[in-house]
Amino acid sequence: MPRLLISAAHKSSGKTMVSLGLVRALRQRGRVVQPFKKGPDYIDPLWLGSAAGRPCYNLDYNTQDEAAIRALLARHESSADLAVIEGTKGLYDGVALDGSTSNAALARLIEAPVVLVIDCIGMTRGIAPLLAGYRHFEGAPAFAGVILNKVGGPRHEAKLRAAVETYTDFPVLGAVPKHDAMRVAERHLGLIPSNEQEAAEAVVEAIAAVVGAHVDLDAIEAAAARVPALIAPSPAPTPTTSPRVRIAVARDSAFGFYYPDDLDDLAAEGAEIVPLDTLHDTALPPDIDGLVIGGGFPETHMAALEANTALRSDLRDRLFAGLPCYAECGGLMYLSRSITWQGQRCAMVGAVPADTVMHDRPRGRGYVRLRATETAAPWRVDASPDGAIRAHEFHYSALESVEALASFAYDVERGDGVDGLHDGLVIGNTVAGYTHMRGNWVRPFMNFVQTRAKVPIGEPAGTR
Repeated sequence: MPRLLISAAHKSSGKTMVSLGLVRALRQRGRVVQPFKKGPDYIDPLWLGSAAGRPCYNLDYNTQDEAAIRALLARHESSADLAVIEGTKGLYDGVALDGSTSNAALARLIEAPVVLVIDCIGMTRGIAPLLAGYRHFEGAPAFAGVILNKVGGPRHEAKLRAAVETYTDFPVLGAVPKHDAMRVAERHLGLIPSNEQEAAEAVVEAIAAVVGAHVDLDAIEAAAARVPALIAPSPAPTPTTSPRVRIAVARDSAFGFYYPDDLDDLAAEGAEIVPLDTLHDTALPPDIDGLVIGGGFPETHMAALEANTALRSDLRDRLFAGLPCYAECGGLMYLSRSITWQGQRCAMVGAVPADTVMHDRPRGRGYVRLRATETAAPWRVDASPDGAIRAHEFHYSALESVEALASFAYDVERGDGVDGLHDGLVIGNTVAGYTHMRGNWVRPFMNFVQTRAKVPIGEPAGTR
């Protein structure tokens, strides 16, 4: 299956904008493009999914082994004409010093040629030794070519092309000029997600217009086609029976951080996924058996969330009555008593006995390693063979006034969690924490929900 990995020399090279533009420009050619994103990220995948018109899946060394990465890629690229994988930071960057978790290592693992996007501001002849170094560095992958980005004009482009063509064997696949369209608004966690922007489609179209006009799409497709097949794709998880329980999932402009494969797995485990709009719905959906509230930006929507008093009241009553609920980061913030940000305080659900306060700098950021406590949590997530739970966190908020007798589902070995030592507050049948899990929470949560709902195997949702 044709595939390419888009990488760069360093962060903020414009790699995401070029990737977005390539995905949409290829789609405009009639190609079915399957996007992927390296690492634990929600925002870039939302944009890449918008550009492709299909979900973007994450390939992450922290939560997947190499076999799982290849299997996920093979499964989802098999239904597309071409796969575009966006890397993170620079080509040789990664957590491990030996490069075993770098973008280059991923490119070798999935046998994807690399397109380097080079930020050319302030650079002419100097691009040549940079590319030569990348070509010959330890563990170098196969290269498809280079896209010159943020080019100042025709003279600048001519100098760059001459240097690349004279001193290296990198094909120049395009030269993208500095352009106002090649930007997406940002704030404290990075790009503003596409699910918050009414004009997201217009933004993607504008980026695609610039990239499509300045990148050789024929050469891109030809380079992507020169790859070997991966393993035979395993089938996507599908429900073996009719849906047995109804799970409400908060999906709106305040909450949208979910791994698509987690949602796939929920359905495969017997869930009918029912959307919940926390900004406009005045009550939880009827006859639900469980609730999931993922990450997002409740702080930027806190006035609207506070104004929806009917939903907050219904949600609080249902949680106190025992409705199973799993909440991550933004979901934890929403379930707390209040959110304070930029001098304003807004009331939230009040099911978590604590208050959320936003800070100017991250309070938790990066990979997390947890271990389950002996607390009687409603369900225990699946751990790796060594007993560790590997996940990630990224939050500017912290909980204050947490009740002293609070119970936690996890001890923190690496990361920050709620208080630097613990994460996953347990309140009745609710587990709410800062850590973003992947995959390992779905089956235990579903087993608990189905047992509590006392649903016979095979009984469809809504029949009891």
